[in-house]
Amino acid sequence: MPLDPAAEFMITFLTDAGLTFTPGASPQERREAMRSVMAGVAAEPLPVGAVRDDTVPGPAGPIAVRAYEPTVAAPDAVLLWFHGGGWVTGDLDTHDQLCRQLCNDTGVTVVSVDYRLAPEAKFPAAADDCLAAYEWALGRFGAVIVGGDSAGGNLAAVVALDARDRGLRAPAAQVLVYPVTDYEFESPAMVDNARGYFLEAEGMRWFYECYAGDASDAADPRFSPLRAADHTGLPTAVVVTAEYDPLRDQGAAYADALRAADVPVEYLCAEGIIHGYFGMHALMPTAQAPWDAVVAAVRAAAGAGA
Repeated sequence: MPLDPAAEFMITFLTDAGLTFTPGASPQERREAMRSVMAGVAAEPLPVGAVRDDTVPGPAGPIAVRAYEPTVAAPDAVLLWFHGGGWVTGDLDTHDQLCRQLCNDTGVTVVSVDYRLAPEAKFPAAADDCLAAYEWALGRFGAVIVGGDSAGGNLAAVVALDARDRGLRAPAAQVLVYPVTDYEFESPAMVDNARGYFLEAEGMRWFYECYAGDASDAADPRFSPLRAADHTGLPTAVVVTAEYDPLRDQGAAYADALRAADVPVEYLCAEGIIHGYFGMHALMPTAQAPWDAVVAAVRAAAGAGA
């Protein structure tokens, strides 16, 4: 379908704010731009039952986390959220409002993980931190759901694979929001949406290069989970993408790989909108169904696994 007018406005706004990829910008400049944009667009923080900043043990030192507790009695479950930002940008504050929305709508405790960022901490630092946070959560909650947006969706998929391969208790579900699942530039989505839709192919190349330690990392399943030799035994997944997103086909391909391995999957592609829409369903009507699917999946997993 045609590009949604709200998505067009969002592209203009994000371009003017300096978030669209421009050669030469440093990681720090991109981080500051993302923080500035999120601070500017966020309304008053949505009230939740409680918010607590803490740390959990990590392979390179303590990892900062932020826990959001619902106002009503929560099940013995947690949604462990890994923020997006290409493994380079994003933090607890940039995703604060989204985590509050998720906490309120799911009725489940949400814990946001401030994993190490590239290029200062190359692959597999972010994946290692997220796995450490997952192991911490296993000792405290009956059901642990892993989720994330964009690079965070990549990390959620990787944690699910790691849990299986290391013999850990499996996540109750995995929530993959326009996830990065492969190092590729040939898919129709990557070609057709290469420029002009906020996240661009050139920007993805920069993110990949910031995260990878060397060229061989791209083939590692902990970098490109679509390349795992085996996707059997993974937890139920909900995968959501966007029509005008270079990552659309990666997300669809991962959903297909899970289905082929007999993993229950719900896949939705939001028509007419772009990467970054999650949590903006009040502005973009086609973003509502993916949001509802995620909320329903988290509620179901929290109830079944607690």
